[in-house]
Amino acid sequence: MKMIRMITKRDLAVALVATVATLGVAAAAQQGPPVQKSTTFDWNDMTSRTTEVGSVRQVIKAPTPTLNELEIHITTLKPGLASHAPHHHPNEELIIIREGTVETLTKGEWKRLGPGSIIFNASNEEHALRNVGTTPATYHVVNWTTGATPK
Repeated sequence: MKMIRMITKRDLAVALVATVATLGVAAAAQQGPPVQKSTTFDWNDMTSRTTEVGSVRQVIKAPTPTLNELEIHITTLKPGLASHAPHHHPNEELIIIREGTVETLTKGEWKRLGPGSIIFNASNEEHALRNVGTTPATYHVVNWTTGATPK
C-alpha cells in the first residue's frame, strides 16, 4: 500500500525561502555593475598603461543615475601618431585637449586644435584624431550611452 505524504508548513517555508533566494540572486545578476555615485579621480592615482601609440589612463566605465554607461579615459599620443583610423560609433563623446596640438576629423574636414579645445563627436558620425605637434598630446575622452543611444 502506497502512503501519500502531506505538505507540511515546514515544507512550504523551505520552498518559500528557496524561491526568494533564487529570485534575489537572479535580480542581482540582471542589475549589472553598481551605479556610480559622486566621486573624485586623482591624476596621481590613475595607472598609465603603455599602448602602441602612447599611453592611456582608464578612469571609469560604469552606469550612473541617468546614463546607461559613462566611460572616461585619458590618452597621450606620441608626436605624429593617430589614436586609430577614422571610425564612428553609436555613443556620443566629448574630447578635451589637455596639452599638445592635434587635428580632428569632424564632418569630413580636418581641424587643428590646441590645449583647452573641445571636440564633440555625435552619434554615428565619422571622426578621428591625430597628434600633429612635436610633443606628446594628451586629451580627456568622455563617452556615454543612454536609452536613446542607437544599438
